[in-house]
Amino acid sequence: MTTMDPELVKRWRLILGAAAEEKLQGASRLGTHSGLLDEEGRLMDEALAAIYDGTSGIDGGGTGTGIVGRGSRSAGLGASTPKLAKWLGDVRSFFPSDIVSVIQADAVQRKGLTKLLFEPELLSQVKPDIGMVATLMSLRGQIPERTKETARTLVREVVDEIVRRLASDLTRAVTGALNRRKHSPLPSLSGLDWDKTIRSNLKHYDTERKLLIPERVYFFDRVRKSKEWTVILDIDQSGSMANSVIYASIVGSIFASMPSLDTHVVAFDTEVVDLSEACQNDPVDLLFGIQLGGGTDINKSIAYCESFVAEPRKTIFLLVSDLYEGGNRTEMIRRLRDMHESGVRTVCLLALSDDGVPSYDEDVARKLSQYGIPCFGCSPDRLPELIEGALKGMDLQQLADRLKQAKSL
Repeated sequence: MTTMDPELVKRWRLILGAAAEEKLQGASRLGTHSGLLDEEGRLMDEALAAIYDGTSGIDGGGTGTGIVGRGSRSAGLGASTPKLAKWLGDVRSFFPSDIVSVIQADAVQRKGLTKLLFEPELLSQVKPDIGMVATLMSLRGQIPERTKETARTLVREVVDEIVRRLASDLTRAVTGALNRRKHSPLPSLSGLDWDKTIRSNLKHYDTERKLLIPERVYFFDRVRKSKEWTVILDIDQSGSMANSVIYASIVGSIFASMPSLDTHVVAFDTEVVDLSEACQNDPVDLLFGIQLGGGTDINKSIAYCESFVAEPRKTIFLLVSDLYEGGNRTEMIRRLRDMHESGVRTVCLLALSDDGVPSYDEDVARKLSQYGIPCFGCSPDRLPELIEGALKGMDLQQLADRLKQAKSL
């Protein structure tokens, strides 16, 4: 300990809390009469202590357990808005954005600080992230009227960031897979642009033979048939699927903006909600139309989605679910198998998020895989590759295996 770097000692002090101050200072022979932490360190320590030391609730009372290593102290956020506002400012000033997200989530979950979400002036200082959007969605019925607009602003920031991250790659994947014209060396006579060809070649008119001899022929770009493919997103609203629900809903809105796709977005718990019309408008409205939590009847939702399948071999069905079925499991598996065997490009995404694969029903996933239906977790950034492969007719099981390997690297 005597050779420990001062910065390392400071980090251990922040991790272990005030209870470790004396031992660390003695063992390392560092620090001053005011302790191991400088002014900035003390502010960081106070911000951490408010959540992780032995306090509970928004009033700073109680004896909660805190995280391992940090001893109890009287620090807390108190009930006042100024204290919460200062705490939010300190957290965002002293910690990286990914750490801020974790601390904010812990503030709500460990300390019950729903006041962060119910006061406009506080919510406006919260770092927008997908976890906070999930929390807002789960509490949407409790958010006071005065805070709703601020909540929408926070959600919109996250939605816009995800759209910027995914939209161009998804659009490129779809248009690239469907634009088959580039694979044909022979242009189509039906695509000949007569007007432009004639006007551009008038200077080559042969007056003696009274013939127009074109030097260059112009063709229209291949006009792609509207709604070439049907894409169905069937989304499990279980609380454990929160991040996947958000990503899948936004992906549904991106698909709905593409004229070549007939997009249907369905969300379910024990009931089925068709969000197809909503996804064509504002994705923020779409998210606020989803209710996280509740039971699960996957079979009922698949039965509803079957009505959208007009051309099986021109349909992609993405079930976003952990496969824990509260309805008829045997019939659910049969429906998915029949859908797959009819030619529908059927995939079960156990997760569509950056957080890895959550707990899922391994028995159901194994049975579906035996029928040739891939079941795996997919990060949003790899989804374009999956969609492009499905549209091009690639073997989805092989593609899923490749995506899983890429994710594990």
